[in-house]
Formats: sequence, structure tokens, C-alpha cells
Amino acid sequence: MQLIVSAGLILAIVLWGVVAPDGLASVFDTALAVITRDFGWFYLWVVLGLVVFALVLAFSRYGDLKLGGEDDEPEFSMGTWFAMLFAAGMGIGLVFWGVAEPISHYGAPPPGIAPNTPEAANAAMRYSFFHWGLHPWAVYSIVALAIAFFQFRKGGSALVSTAVESLPWAPLKKIGPVVNVLAVIATAFGVAASLGMGALQINSGLNAVLGLPVSETSQVGIIVVTTVLFLISAVTGVTKGIKWLSNTNLVLAALLTLAVFVFGPTVAIIDTFTTTLGSYVSEFVRMSLRMTPFRDSGWVGGWTVFYWAWWVSWSPFVGLFIARVSRGRSIREFIMGTMLAPTLAAFVWFSVFGGTALNLQIMQNLPIADAVSADVSTALFTMFDALPMASLLSGVATLLVLLFFVTSGDSATLVLGMMSTGGQENPGARVKIIWGVLVSGIAISLLLAGGLKAVQTATIVFALPFAVVIVLMAVALWRGVRDDHEEEQQREKALRRRMREALK
Repeated sequence: MQLIVSAGLILAIVLWGVVAPDGLASVFDTALAVITRDFGWFYLWVVLGLVVFALVLAFSRYGDLKLGGEDDEPEFSMGTWFAMLFAAGMGIGLVFWGVAEPISHYGAPPPGIAPNTPEAANAAMRYSFFHWGLHPWAVYSIVALAIAFFQFRKGGSALVSTAVESLPWAPLKKIGPVVNVLAVIATAFGVAASLGMGALQINSGLNAVLGLPVSETSQVGIIVVTTVLFLISAVTGVTKGIKWLSNTNLVLAALLTLAVFVFGPTVAIIDTFTTTLGSYVSEFVRMSLRMTPFRDSGWVGGWTVFYWAWWVSWSPFVGLFIARVSRGRSIREFIMGTMLAPTLAAFVWFSVFGGTALNLQIMQNLPIADAVSADVSTALFTMFDALPMASLLSGVATLLVLLFFVTSGDSATLVLGMMSTGGQENPGARVKIIWGVLVSGIAISLLLAGGLKAVQTATIVFALPFAVVIVLMAVALWRGVRDDHEEEQQREKALRRRMREALK
């Protein structure tokens, strides 16, 4: 029944986007404007609360609890595990925005800072760290941890609703189907929108490297090829296709980062990382709770609140996938792996790519800002044009984008398959293929109809009720780990008592 309702709602919105893309865009743009204006404070408080909650859990006495039985061992090595969660979580976003976001903030900085100044450049890097650092990974981490805890320690289903339904309040026992429907819709639309947006950047990369025309025909062809690749990967399973692709992604990303670090302004990159890390730490709370009540500015709503809503909307997909590959990890190890390690990787990425782009823009007057204004997907390749071996760098970046999209696609088909089969850890190949074809069909239909941006906006609108669900998941997780810890303490006391009695 949940699958039918989810599919029906998805089909209705897709048809709306194909038949009347302007009407769909108008409705959801209005809804998004209302949400960012009236509920921005709610997103800021919830996401900051998740950061604090995750760190408290990691360094509390509950951190030693294992996600599974005492004899369960992790299915994947530490390196492979990190590669998979990083690729599914935001790898493609870093490639897309690594240059474009700092340059965008430089030209249009937060309120109170003059554009195109050294202060604007510093703020641009600080907010890039902020938008891709601890906060988004805390959202993913808590959702994933709640799913993994109730699945592996309590024997529940691998569904978003399982944690909420564990709460003792009667009304929450009945909202599980609604939660799962929201999760399916958010995942399907989020992945479809990303496939469409990714096709644009791959098209720009192939245009820079091979001269492939930038056109709808090229973009549809890219989606079709990408779909075939991620379906092949998805059918082979987590331990083969997804594992291999994720490791390849991580190696390619590391090599590309190293190349730009060496070919670019190396000392300036190190200085950028050092300065930005210091300002990020010192301004952490202020940025986390910043609104503009006495200034007519949409900057916070258009960037920070928009990002927080986007991470929330992606959390069912990323959370379920991370939970699926994390059995056998302790809570402390899990949070360190899903929050601190990816945050550091994102900081390095933005320092290298964003720092290089800003340096070239400011010191050499390279027109990267013009490229961002004209087409965000070309920003990275414009920067490469100023570095040695530009064609090779562009080719590697295009391949990296393609592989990240294949990884996101096969992860999404796995998660959608799990959601639609009652939480099966390894849904059948036919279910994965159906979902993969549906998501790609949605992306192509909306791309041709001009409705991709509208559906991306719709996904973020659906995030508001899901933010409330995440708060409930956090409450359920706290109650669960507290009760489990108390039970373990009682078992240990009972064991020690029996041993003393046996020695008498």
C-alpha cells in the first residue's frame, strides 16, 4: 500500500512538471519562500541540535555500544566504509560546488560584507566550510544511527519509521506509513533532480574535453548511459559494484585534489585552509544561529536554510544507505566516521578548489566569476583552463562526476528497493531495476519539460515535515541507547554477583 501511494504521488507531481512546469515551479517556489522566511529559525536550531547531540553521544558512556551483537564485526574495511558513505553522502556536490560556491559568495557575500573584497573572500571560504562541514553530516549521522541502532540492536526493519514507532506515545505508532511515503518521495525526487543536474555538468565536461555539443540530446544520452552503468552496479550488490566504484571514486578524487594542490598556488591553499579553519571554529555558533531580523536580506534563506533543508530531504536516502553498510561499528566509531572524517575531507576539498579559484580570480583576474554567472556547471573547467595539463584535469573531473553519479544512482536504487520491500537489506535485482528506470525516466521527462529545478524545490519543501521526524528519531535514539546501556550495566552486575557467589 505504501508503495502504491508513493508511486501515485510521484507520478502525479512528475506529470504536473511535464505538462505545466511553470505552474509547478510557481507553487513550490512560493512554498519554499514561505518556509525559508517563516521556518528558517527552526532549521537552524534543529541542525545545530543534531551536531551537539551527535558529539555528546560519541564522547559519552554510550559511545561503546555496538551496532549489532557483541560478536558482529564490520562488513567492510574502514577505508571502503568511508569511501561508500562519502560517495553516497555528498561527493558529487563537492565536485559541482567546490569552485562555484566560494566564487558565488565572493561576488555576493553575507550581509554586512562588501563584495569582491578580501573580507568577502574570507567569508566565502568560511561559509563554504560551514555549509559542507559538521552540520550536514550531523543530519546524516543521526538519521543513519537511529536506523542502524533499531535495526541491528533491536531487530527492527531497515525503515525510517522504525525509530519513530519505538516511542511510547500512541499517536506516533500510526504515522509510520506516512514517514515512509515521505522518505520514498524525497529520495526519488532528490536522485532524479541530481541525475538531471549531473547530466548538465558531465555535458559541460565532455564539451571541454571532447567538444560534445551542450544540448538536451547530449544530456538525455548521458542520463541513459549513466542509468545503464548504475543498474549494472546495483544488480551486482553492495559488496561488489558499489564497493568497487566507491573506492575508485575516492582514489580519483584524491589524485585530482593532489594535482590541483601541486599545480595551483600551493602556499596560498595551505594559508587558506589554516585561516578558514580558524575562522570556522571561532564563528561556529554565530553562523549556526544567524538570521537577519533587522535587515531585508534573503542571503541566509537562499543559502544556509536552503542547504539545511536539502540535507534533511536527502537524509532518508543517505541515512538508510549508511546504516546498511555500518553493522558492527560502535556508536563512537560510527559518529567519528560519518561526521568528523568527511568534514575534514570537505575542508581540504574546498581549500584546494575554492582557494585556487579565488586566488586565480583575485590575483590573476581569471573570469571564473563570469563563468559561474553564466553556467555554474562550467566553473570547475574554467579554473582548469588556467592550470597545467588542463585537458587531463578536465577529463579526470568529468570521469569523477560520472562515477559519483553512478554511485549515487546505485545507492539510491538499493535504498528505494529496501523501502519498497518492507526493509529488506538486499532487495531483488528486479526491484532495483524498476526503481532505477523510474528515477531516470523522471529525470529525463523533467529535463525535457524544464521542470527539474521545480522538482528540486519540491523536494526541499517536503523536508519541513521530515525535519520534525528527525527530531523524533533523535529522541527515540537517546531513549534506546540509554535503556540499552542500563541493561548492559545490570547484566554485568548480575554476572559479577554470580561470580562472587561461585567463589564463596
